[in-house]
Amino acid sequence: MADTSQIKEGSVDQGRHPNILAFCYDFDKTLSPEDMQAQGYIQRLGEDVNAFWKKSNELAKKNGMDPNLAYMFMMLDGARDKFYVNRNELREFGSKVRLYKGVEEWFDKVNAEGARHGLQVEHYIISSGIKDMIEGTSIGSRFKAIYANTFYYNKGGTAIWPAMVINFTNKTQFLFRIEKGALDVNDPNVNTYYKGSDMRIPFSNMIYIGDSATDIPCMKLVNSFGGHSIGVFDPERNDRTQVYRLIRDRRIRYFAPADYSEGSELFSITRDIIAYIGAGTKLRRLTEKFAEESEAALASDSDPVGEHANYRDPDEKKAKAPGKPQP
Repeated sequence: MADTSQIKEGSVDQGRHPNILAFCYDFDKTLSPEDMQAQGYIQRLGEDVNAFWKKSNELAKKNGMDPNLAYMFMMLDGARDKFYVNRNELREFGSKVRLYKGVEEWFDKVNAEGARHGLQVEHYIISSGIKDMIEGTSIGSRFKAIYANTFYYNKGGTAIWPAMVINFTNKTQFLFRIEKGALDVNDPNVNTYYKGSDMRIPFSNMIYIGDSATDIPCMKLVNSFGGHSIGVFDPERNDRTQVYRLIRDRRIRYFAPADYSEGSELFSITRDIIAYIGAGTKLRRLTEKFAEESEAALASDSDPVGEHANYRDPDEKKAKAPGKPQP
């Protein structure tokens, strides 16, 4: 699972790191073909999957609830008198979550591709799914941070209350955390001002991969600041309606089937983006280097250019006067 134990409040991993590339992923129907709760947990409740989501949506609408809070309530309420909901149980359900083709091998391959272009690659999850279930998957340890819904557990380790809820709109705060290196969810430095050159991972060094309208705020934000958003769709269903809408509305720049294997269309697009970001990073570092060098030189008292910037040789002026014959 992702080790976030060392991420503490105020411990901003921030500074000049223009060589880092961040992959930010949704989870359900982006890395996995189905909602994680529908791959064992809902069935354990004795519920039909479609009926569960219908009741959850009705509960949210009737009570003015966030849809995430509604389904988390139903997860706990439905398990009452059936089984205890604890971290280990949720991670066990997560271990059974199916992934799209090539996902397990994806991380090593894109990490190597990034290294070829001088980039250190990091991976992040920003999901409305359940964090403990994601940590239990076969790829849970691949992420620097997992931002997803969590439960509060009592002293006996049983889930009794939502601790963190992430919906489609507040997903964007985690992009700013990644940008600034303020990774702990309680770190107030996410609101601290930094110069663009001091951002740990500028948006231009981010790739966001998602599948639906719930990813729109993140997709739009990444695109607006020079990053790259990719829409994916299930390769078996081949329903491209969502990605067509996302392209039409300029939420994403590219789309591809959710096949993460080497040689796939998604891998090819990503490889080209990595090369583009690598080149842009080198050029940006050169720009900053030249700017700093120039600023230091112009601030020096011994700078002959600064002292005589407006000086013109009077003989040169005479020589260029109209009608004056040239020697």
